[in-house]
Formats: sequence, structure tokens, C-alpha cells
Amino acid sequence: MNIISRQEYAKCIDDWLGKEQIIVLVGQRRIGKSFVMKDFIARHKDDPRANIIYIDKEKKAFNFIQNHEQLNTYLDEHFLKDYHNYILIDEIQDIEGWERSVRSFRTEEDTDIIITGSNSKMLSGELSTLLGGRYKEIYIQGLSYLEFLEFHELKDDDNSLWLYLTYGGLPGLRNIGLDHEEMVNDYLSGVFNTIMLKDIIERHTIRNISFLRNLISFMSDTVGKLNSANSIAKYMKSQGQEVSTNVVLSYMSYFHEAYLTCSVGRYDIHGKRLLESNDKCYFTDVGLRNFVAGGERDKDIEKVIENVVYQHLMRMGYDIKVGQLRAGEIDFVCTKPWKKIYVQVAYIISGEETRKREFGNLRLIPDDYPKFVISTSPLISRSDDQGITHLHLREFLKMDL
Repeated sequence: MNIISRQEYAKCIDDWLGKEQIIVLVGQRRIGKSFVMKDFIARHKDDPRANIIYIDKEKKAFNFIQNHEQLNTYLDEHFLKDYHNYILIDEIQDIEGWERSVRSFRTEEDTDIIITGSNSKMLSGELSTLLGGRYKEIYIQGLSYLEFLEFHELKDDDNSLWLYLTYGGLPGLRNIGLDHEEMVNDYLSGVFNTIMLKDIIERHTIRNISFLRNLISFMSDTVGKLNSANSIAKYMKSQGQEVSTNVVLSYMSYFHEAYLTCSVGRYDIHGKRLLESNDKCYFTDVGLRNFVAGGERDKDIEKVIENVVYQHLMRMGYDIKVGQLRAGEIDFVCTKPWKKIYVQVAYIISGEETRKREFGNLRLIPDDYPKFVISTSPLISRSDDQGITHLHLREFLKMDL
């Protein structure tokens, strides 16, 4: 099967070449890090000055490279002077002391290094120590809506949007086919259970597995709702599970470290300050969220839509917070250098009460930054309501605001 280039990541990697930084691809398991690396090879292999050294530790052909000394020997044998050497190592954590080799070869002229590693043994919080701060971390997300259409050869219509909202954006679903619901569910189950086992349970020696699974189930059911560790601990106690607030905080951090979930804090729009506690949780892939939550999507569609909007805002590079007003809440306050937008999310704007709630809160914000309402209201593509832009979800997912 041909590799489909994910242009956003291809450009980001290419922009960082020659900057004397180790490029580290990070993200949830099965999110496509290895294929982004293989796409790099396909795009650069015909460059006459390129010498690509590719090591895939999932292949038995590279079993002999077990430590940094053996890695040094292999790289020295394949390193070519007077060429631009690209060192690509997939699943690098399986090489003992790999960071010594990587730090050393980074100092060679005309050399770029791109690596990936398992979340269970090489998380982003540890990279600064391992690599001495000389690295660029590129966060790989699931497929965007437009990528989803390309990968699955679908046309842009409401049915395709529904498939995206239901199954999410794991690239490996391309091999399964979206027509086989049971097989898709089995695939999502395999990915989820591997993350839970390898990246969380084994890494952190979790013994209270029952609570761990109940907690992730609770988080899937409360996507987009404000929760604190203390309130979660109280809820779990009411369900017969006695756990401390610190345990809840620890377990939630394990989900975040494994890129399974993300936490979004609150921002006081009037006071222009961050507020403590009561964050919102979103999943990095809505398909896995739906697998954990179970049930039918028509019963929790608002949560799914809000999760997908959050993912797309992340994809556009925004720093995202929940906006707190004295009289209400703004779903997302999104900032970049020299840019800010406000976003409200609704399933359908069906009446004056809903319109007043979603548009009215945005009108209470005392500045002139762009404001958007995202919904799946029928017959809406894009409209303007006294300076607030109303976008259909399908249109929003195709834009870069």
C-alpha cells in the first residue's frame, strides 16, 4: 500500500532540517509516527546529496544493534563524508544508551537526526534530560478530517463526517476498512489495551487496575465537562471505590503522558488570568474515546463534536483554555503569538434559547478578537450574526483559522 504524505508534518520536519536539532516524533501509539518517517525517506531518497541511514528496531534485521556501541559501529559504517547524512531511527528505546550516540552524531556537519520511541520508555518529559535540550519535538496527531477523506477515499459529505466522528483518525484504520464495524472495533480495542498495558500499567506498576479502567471510563463520559481530582475522588467513593485525590491526579497524568488524553485549564476572560483546578478533559483520538464510552453516538454527539473541535484547534497550533465569564463559559479561548480567537461549540442551533446561550456569551467578551460558533445545524455553511461567525462543523474542519 502506498504511503500517503501528511503534508503538515512533512513541512514541519523539512523546516527543521539543518538547525542542529534532533527531531523527535512523539504522539499516541498507532498514530502514524513510523509512516511519517517512511514518508520522509520517500520524499528525500532521490536527492543526490542525501545519504539516508534508516534503522527500524521493529525489524529483525536490526536485532544485532542492542546498545550505543553497536549503534555507533553501524552508523560509522554507513556514514558518508561529503554527503548530507540523514539518520532515522524508529523505536529507538530498544537500544541501550541510544542517547549517547544521538548526542554525538548531532554534532557532525551536514547531519540531521529523526527518531521515534515508545511512549512507555521515552516520554516527552524525559527528552530534555536525555538529549540535553537540543531537540525539536513534533507532536503527531490523528488524521484531520481532510486527511481522513483522502486516506479512506471518501467524498466530503455528511456521511463521511459521521464516520469521522464515530471512528476517529487512527491511520491504521485504512487497512481495516470502515465498512467492517466489528473489525474496526477490534482494532480500536487492540490499540487502547496496548496503550493501557504498555504505556500505563507496566510503566507505572499499576496494581489498582479496576480503578484505572473506571477512571478512564468516567473521563470518556465527562468529555468537555469541568472536573477536579477532588470531585472525581468523591464520585468514585460514591460508587464504592475509595481512592485519594493524589491517586486520581497521578492516574490522570499517566493518561496524559501516554497521549491518550489532554487536559485544558480555565482562563478568566475578564481578569485575564489562569484559574486553578477544574480542568476539562479531551481524548487525542475520538475513536478511542467512543470505544471506551461505548453506546451509540446519537446519545453523546455533543461531547464527540466538542472533542473533535478541540483536536482541530490543537492541529492549527493554538494554545487552548476554557474561557470563564462572570455569567457563563466560553468553550475555547485559543491563542497563538499575535492571534486570539474564541470558539463556542453546539450540536444544533435549533431555537432562540440555544442561540442566545451560544452567541450571547461571546457577545459578553470585551474585545474585538474573532468569535466563532461551530455547529452541525442543517443548511448552515457559514453565516454572520452581528460579527460572530457561525460555521458548520464540516466547513470548520477544512479550515485553518
